[in-house]
Amino acid sequence: MSLDEAGPILNGIPSQLPDVDPEETQEWLDSLDGVIDEQGRNRARYVMLKLLERARGQQIGVPSLTATDYINTIGPESEPWFPGDEDMERKYRAWIRWNAAVMVHRAQRPDVGVGGHISTYASAATLYEVGFNHFFRGKDHPGGGDQIFIQGHASPGIYSRAYLEGRLSEEQLDGFRQEKSHFIDGEPAGLPSYPHPRNMPEFWEFPTVSMGIGPMNAIYQAMVNKYLHNRGLKDTSEQHVWAFLGDGEMDEVESRGALQWAANEELDNLTFVVNCNLQRLDGPVRGNGKIVQELEAFFRGAGWNVIKVLWGRGWDPLLAQDRDGALVNIMNKTRDGDYQTIRANDGAFVREHFFGQDPRTRKMVESWSDDDLWWKLKRGGHDYRKVYAAYKAATEHTGQPTVILAHTIKGYSLGTHFAGRNATHQMKKMTLEDLKMFRDSLQIPISDEELEKDPYRPPYYHPGEDDPAIQYLMERRAKLGGGLPSRKGRSGELTLPGDEAYKIAKKGSGKQEVATTMAFVRILKELMRDKEFGKHIVPIIPDEARTFGMDAFFPTAKIYNPHGQHYRSVDAELMLAYKESPQGQLLHLGINEAGSVAAFTAVGSAYETNDVPMVPVYVFYSMFGFQRTGDSIWAAADQMARGFLIGATAGRTTLTGEGLQHADGHGLLLAASNPAIRAYDPAYGYEIAHIVQDGLNKMYGPNAENVIYYLTVYNEPLVQPAEPENVDAEGILRGIYKLKDGSFDGVGENAPRTQLLASGVGVPWALEAQELLKDDWGVVADVWSVTSWNELRRDGLEADEHNFLHPDEERRVPYVTRKLQDAPGPVIATSDSMRQVHDQIRQYVPGEYHSLGADGFGFSDTRAAARRFFHIDGPSMAVRALQSLADRGEVDKDVPKQAAEKYQLLDVRAGTSGNAGGES
Repeated sequence: MSLDEAGPILNGIPSQLPDVDPEETQEWLDSLDGVIDEQGRNRARYVMLKLLERARGQQIGVPSLTATDYINTIGPESEPWFPGDEDMERKYRAWIRWNAAVMVHRAQRPDVGVGGHISTYASAATLYEVGFNHFFRGKDHPGGGDQIFIQGHASPGIYSRAYLEGRLSEEQLDGFRQEKSHFIDGEPAGLPSYPHPRNMPEFWEFPTVSMGIGPMNAIYQAMVNKYLHNRGLKDTSEQHVWAFLGDGEMDEVESRGALQWAANEELDNLTFVVNCNLQRLDGPVRGNGKIVQELEAFFRGAGWNVIKVLWGRGWDPLLAQDRDGALVNIMNKTRDGDYQTIRANDGAFVREHFFGQDPRTRKMVESWSDDDLWWKLKRGGHDYRKVYAAYKAATEHTGQPTVILAHTIKGYSLGTHFAGRNATHQMKKMTLEDLKMFRDSLQIPISDEELEKDPYRPPYYHPGEDDPAIQYLMERRAKLGGGLPSRKGRSGELTLPGDEAYKIAKKGSGKQEVATTMAFVRILKELMRDKEFGKHIVPIIPDEARTFGMDAFFPTAKIYNPHGQHYRSVDAELMLAYKESPQGQLLHLGINEAGSVAAFTAVGSAYETNDVPMVPVYVFYSMFGFQRTGDSIWAAADQMARGFLIGATAGRTTLTGEGLQHADGHGLLLAASNPAIRAYDPAYGYEIAHIVQDGLNKMYGPNAENVIYYLTVYNEPLVQPAEPENVDAEGILRGIYKLKDGSFDGVGENAPRTQLLASGVGVPWALEAQELLKDDWGVVADVWSVTSWNELRRDGLEADEHNFLHPDEERRVPYVTRKLQDAPGPVIATSDSMRQVHDQIRQYVPGEYHSLGADGFGFSDTRAAARRFFHIDGPSMAVRALQSLADRGEVDKDVPKQAAEKYQLLDVRAGTSGNAGGES
């Protein structure tokens, strides 16, 4: 088959255009053939690449290459002048390397042994130091400062730099991974193992060690920076987001899953730096392949600008000699597993097993000594000038996010026992011989005698504040806006709306049936109308606005899109037309729960990262909250984000048409595992009003707390009652209040008594049970609305803790205990959640306690049938109460059986609790 018959070239090149000038086309083809014949394929390839580069620059519409040769993207002729004093920077970089390794090593002393990681920072030190010395802008920079997502395992190096800067003391370094047990001046003063803002709030800004969450959160941090700018809330044009990642970390689904979002949003304020040391935790990332090439193709295909920093300056003369492409060919075909092995050996091994693959490359280095091959031929990620060139190009690039793929060696500079070894990630300490070799290679002025005196405690090194290198270091950081990472401890206080904003929810819905989801949305609308406060609210919706009744926001608040709306929406003539705008307030992030939580985190911590307090309100299918994104919510709590998580369509039986994977009966239980979450399961709009108002005051009032409010709301329409007079507002906020006293009319004051507890959509079932018990069996029941099982348990645990640790003080009584201590009869609890949710308070309920719950998998059916199947409905509550009263001898023993038969308790078709309609 001839070249002309090879078929169309795909991937973006038009294949159906007519050839309007075949003769000219043939001239171009003959010209290419001539270059190949006269100057070889290498030259022809170069010319083709330059033509492709020019064509893309002229926006002709041809595709970019998804992968290029295994060489640096920026050639030596294109490198900018390096503005720093490289010798000075190399000097204190060595001190940082030493102190970072020594800090981890000292933490392995026999009486501590808490672990740590040496090798990650060793491989990435140059990547960080070029940034700290020349690019990373601190909080005091006029432009607002950059945001740096530091790779979790690299924390020792960041602590070490802060020590040289005088931001951390030697005593603090010795408390690495001993946060509670290491004391300074009588106070705990240890350092957390990884970047944990909650544990070190004056220092760390972003938690990144839960791999994959850092990359994703960095993307949405950059997006939120643009969002704040476009909405006129803050000028973020000079702020840049840097995310330092590992090549092994890029296997996480979260690491790659939002790359196209960053490209679509044109986040040129974002740079990923991927430390490609070719190793993950146990071995090579791609032993049989090439992770750099894979990532280049992936990022480029997603629309990113890609810069490869693979080889240090020592390789430049060799590549300049490589006229036949023999060296590039070896670089291209050498597998990552072989690169790791080559670097874990000596110069002779490099000569034989790398250059020895081709006589032309062997000849290139025949005059080089083995030591030259070892020391001069560095990986690009360890070369200051190469890294500087990449960073400068990244910060000057517009219209796209940039990824820098930097080739490094894990355990670099730590010696032959560490560098490039499979076990290097798990190696926590050094032998005396390792310490001496490490000291010598870094030229640290510490004697053998000092090292031998106590090999478990080699000394840190700091030359003193007057040392020229330290003064240079401090001058660089001062010029860039101060030390990083850091937090200012900003309060995030806002002027909050008054009681007027909540009146609509407190007056009820009259005869109209309204789901609690819609009741919440009505409150949100009122809050957004507040001229001062409203602009700080950021509704976040993962493509379910109409399900939640939030499509009314589209034409008014509008959907944020940095590019605006360049099409006519199909519903343009409707009142609730779909409208996008660069100034849009809603973050409508597609079918993307993980990205939505990342956006929630960035918005909810904007009070600190951007000094602009914002109120994220993320509304989602409750099943896809803590179950799907619990790790990200945990990271949000670590970052001390604030805001509202709204678990809509909550409950195991309210969304029964959707089936198993949409039936949430355990979200509240999962929420209970997060110490920062204040979880509520309100039944009525007025309860929601009190909870939202309290949440805003707690998170954005004068004494702001770093908590997140989680509310479950339902899509089942109910008549929303008006707020009762003298409602127990404290009880609503603390977790329980009496909703309706039982009536003695017609039964007498000596009637059997019981207490019915319910939350959310379960409250109407308790009210139904209250009527059944009185009308059919002469039993008087009080109904309690439990707005938060979780908060009642939290209060009980706090009382337990106080009583345990302070036996000499007055004993605390849990709130729920006090509320129920004088309530007669057994307690029956229900909700649309599994029993474990209600059982959280079992130990604090005085007297007899029984719970009914939706345990097991959900399924598709009617609400009434599902509730009867799980036996959580009104008749089930009534029968359970009668069983308990029969056991106590307060009703006849055959009454429970009579009740079960009367209500057809075993027939799912006999259920009546709930209605069939309602989407929001």
